[in-house]
Amino acid sequence: MKMLRAIIRPEKADHVAEALLEKGFPAMTRMDVYGRGKQMGLQVGSAFYDELPKQMIMIVVQDEDEETVANIIMESAFTGDDGNYGDGRIFVSPVSKAYTVSTQSSGL
Repeated sequence: MKMLRAIIRPEKADHVAEALLEKGFPAMTRMDVYGRGKQMGLQVGSAFYDELPKQMIMIVVQDEDEETVANIIMESAFTGDDGNYGDGRIFVSPVSKAYTVSTQSSGL
């Protein structure tokens, strides 16, 4: 199993969630996060915003679905064809085991 953590623009989170659902990946977790990437924040006039609001989507999938899910997220979170900084990042980690509390069973 793999866990994908996608840090994306907040205005794209609903679009990403809908795209995942439409492609058969309904289970996910969303949370508000703050941070900065390569752009090191944002300056508007004399105001500097060191950390920007983002959304993190976490989803655990079978190994063979990793690339499919990453592509769904990338396509639905993309804001344009000019290489906009701040569209997001996806981090992939191995998951050795998962438990379901209600059934007290393991596995996806």
